[in-house]
Amino acid sequence: MTEATVRAALSAGAARLAAAGVPDPARDARRLMAAALGVAPDRLTLLAGDPMTTGAAEVFARMLGERERRRPVAQIVGRRSFWGREFTVTAAVLDPRPETEALVEFALAGGPAARLLDIGTGSGAILLTLLAEWPEAAGVGTDIDPAALAVAATNAGRLGVAARARLLATSWADGIGGRFDLVVSNPPYIAAAEVEALAPDVRDWEPRHALTPGPDGLESYAAIAPALPGLLAPGGRALFEIGPTQAAAVSALLAGAGLAGIAVHPDLDGRDRVVSASLPG
Repeated sequence: MTEATVRAALSAGAARLAAAGVPDPARDARRLMAAALGVAPDRLTLLAGDPMTTGAAEVFARMLGERERRRPVAQIVGRRSFWGREFTVTAAVLDPRPETEALVEFALAGGPAARLLDIGTGSGAILLTLLAEWPEAAGVGTDIDPAALAVAATNAGRLGVAARARLLATSWADGIGGRFDLVVSNPPYIAAAEVEALAPDVRDWEPRHALTPGPDGLESYAAIAPALPGLLAPGGRALFEIGPTQAAAVSALLAGAGLAGIAVHPDLDGRDRVVSASLPG
């Protein structure tokens, strides 16, 4: 492989991933190759005829081996693009997914908020993206896992919003004082019995406590919803990412907590993805 061109090495790498049963092997091989070469993926075409250096070939081979084990690409390369920005990703946090950008989209559509709360912030992708989009805003991100908060702190520094982001180790919003104009959350929502059916990339590598809250997958929302009237400013909004079959149940929990204006929003695939609500003003 050390004497091959980038094009040949990339083709061989994609074939290797395909033989291992990795979905979309060509896409993953390109992301791994770009990381091995230290370039953006869209520059690979320009480098296709260049020879692979020994160092890059060794790094690429190691990364292919990790992907064959179904380790997520974001964990292998240590980052993921989300809403046009790069976020550090480790095994301590969920890999920020494109469908979660729907929550950001609907949050931004509601207009700027001065004070934000992200419950279960993980990598900080949602909170920090909103802070980057709203330069006058400040926010709090909570997570039960200090390792996840360390990743979020790294991302806050990378995006230049650390001075406006307060990251706290707590369960949900326990001990959080004050009122917020916007509360967002992408909590664990997969029923425990469904975890084993997930793709091995998710099931075997991402933190289980960030995937499932318990038997029915609704435990997170049931814990958070009653606290919202004490967290939201009058007229404040709340947005939650949900599983595609959970809209009715989550809407009922929010209504039961006294929230109004409840609406369900689809992702780009047309699946129910976000539930929004507000505290009557």
